[in-house]
Amino acid sequence: MVLLFGLLAGCANISAPTGGKKDITPPKLVRLSPADSLLNTRVKRLELYFDEYITLAEPSKEITISPILQFAPTAVATNKHVVVTIADTLLEENTTYRVSFGSAVRDLHEGNPFTKYTYTFSTGGYFDSLSLEGSVLNAATGIPDTSGMLVVLYKSTENDTAIIRKKPMYAVKPDRSGKFRFTGLPGRDFRLYAIRDDNNNMMYDGGVEMVAFNDDIVRAGDTSIAAPVLRLFPEVADSANAVADTAASGKKGMRTKQRMSRDTGFFYSLNVDSADIGKRTFDVTDSFRFVFNVPVVLHDGGVHLSRDSGGVWVPVPFKVRQDVNRNTRVNVIAELAGNAVYELIADSAFVTDTAGKAIKGARYRFRTMDRDDYGKIKLEIPGRYSAKGQKDGFDHILMMTAGADTVYQERITDSVVVFKRLKPATYTFRIIADKDGNGKWSTGDLLGRKQPEIVFPGPQPLVLKAGWDHTLEFEQKPKAAGKTDGGKDNKSTKNR
Repeated sequence: MVLLFGLLAGCANISAPTGGKKDITPPKLVRLSPADSLLNTRVKRLELYFDEYITLAEPSKEITISPILQFAPTAVATNKHVVVTIADTLLEENTTYRVSFGSAVRDLHEGNPFTKYTYTFSTGGYFDSLSLEGSVLNAATGIPDTSGMLVVLYKSTENDTAIIRKKPMYAVKPDRSGKFRFTGLPGRDFRLYAIRDDNNNMMYDGGVEMVAFNDDIVRAGDTSIAAPVLRLFPEVADSANAVADTAASGKKGMRTKQRMSRDTGFFYSLNVDSADIGKRTFDVTDSFRFVFNVPVVLHDGGVHLSRDSGGVWVPVPFKVRQDVNRNTRVNVIAELAGNAVYELIADSAFVTDTAGKAIKGARYRFRTMDRDDYGKIKLEIPGRYSAKGQKDGFDHILMMTAGADTVYQERITDSVVVFKRLKPATYTFRIIADKDGNGKWSTGDLLGRKQPEIVFPGPQPLVLKAGWDHTLEFEQKPKAAGKTDGGKDNKSTKNR
C-alpha cells in the first residue's frame, strides 16, 4: 500500500513540454533561377527557393545591385520563395552586376538571417575584377571622420553636376581609418567623389552635407598613380572659425548673472560668477562680456571696476568697447591679477536701448583664478611651417581648439609657441596652409573645382590639468601627461 502511494505521488509531478531547442539555423538556398555566375546574360527576374518559410526585412535597404541602377531592384517573398525584379533596360553592355542580399532574407519564425550571399552575372563575356583604393578625411581637421560617408564613382563622361542629379555607378563605405576599396570594377575611367550622405539618397544635396572630389580621372587597376586622397568639406562658411556668441549662456561651467528692467523687458547677461567670492572662478585671460537682448547705446562713465586690497577698494584701469559687428554686446577689458577679489559695477546709466530706456544697475563681486588653476603648453613646430622655412610660398596658421572653441589661431612666425595661461581642458592642434591669405581655413567649391585648404593634423589631443607644464612636438604624439620619473620622460611637469 505504501509503495502504491509513493508511485501515485511521483506521477503527480507533471511539467509542461519544453518545446525542444530553439531554431538558430538560417534558411538554406536550395534552388536558383537563373543560375549564378552566367556570362552574356541580362537578368530581369531572379528566383530563389529556400528550405523553409521565409520573410523579407527591409528589402529596399538590404538588397542592392552594383553597379547601382537609378531604379533599385524590387523583391517579394511568398512562402519559401523570393522573386527579385531588375529593370533590365537599365543594364549596360559588357558589365558585371552583383546583387547583394545583406540580411534581408530571414526565416519566418525565429528571424535567423540568410547572409553573405551575392548573385553575380555579366552582360559581357567576362567578369570585371579590378580594384581601386584610396583614403578620405575631413578637410577641416586633416583626420578621418567617416560617419555617414560614402565614396562613389561616376562615368568619366559625366560632369560634377552628376553627383547632385543622380545616383552613382558604384559606392562603398570607408573603414574607420578612412581607407576605402572598390572591387569588381571594369577597366574604365571614372570620376571619384565622397559625400556625407545625411538623407541616404546617395547624392550630394548641399546644405549640411559635405563633399569631396578628386582632381583627376581615375582608372581601376592603374598602379602607376598614387592612391587618391579625398578631403571632405562643407560648401558653407566654416562654422569652426565663426565667432560664436557664447556669452549669452556663459562659458561652460560658469554661472552667469542676468539683470532685467521688468517694465521694459530689457535685460542682459554677464559672464561672471558672483555666488561665492571664496571660489576662484573668473579667467584672468578673459574679458567681461555684457550681452543684451536688444541693440543698445553705450554711455560713458557707467562702469566701475575695483580690486580689494586689504579691505580697501582700489580702482583698476579698464576699457569699454561696444562690439562693432554686434550692437547687442559690450566688452570690458582689464589686466587682472590672479587670486584677487574684484568688484564690477554697472550703473543704470551704463547703456540704454534705442528708445532711451535705461537698464537696471547691478554690482558683482568675484574672485579670479590663480596661477595654479592654469596649465602651460610649449609647442615645438617644424621649421618648414614658419615664415622663414616654408616651401610652398604662403603662410601657415596654427590653430588650437578646446572642444568646439577656437582658443588660438595665428600665423606661424617661429618654431616654438608657448601658451602660459590655459584653463584645464583637452586641446587639439592643427596647421592650416593659408593659400588665400585670409588667416583662417577656407573651404572648397565643388562646381568651381576649388579644393579646400590643406590642414595638417597635430599630435593626439592633450589633456591639460591645472598646474601642469607640457612640452610637445607638433608632429609627434605626446606621451601620457602626468608625473613620471620627475616628469622628464614625457616632457610634462607639475608646477611647484
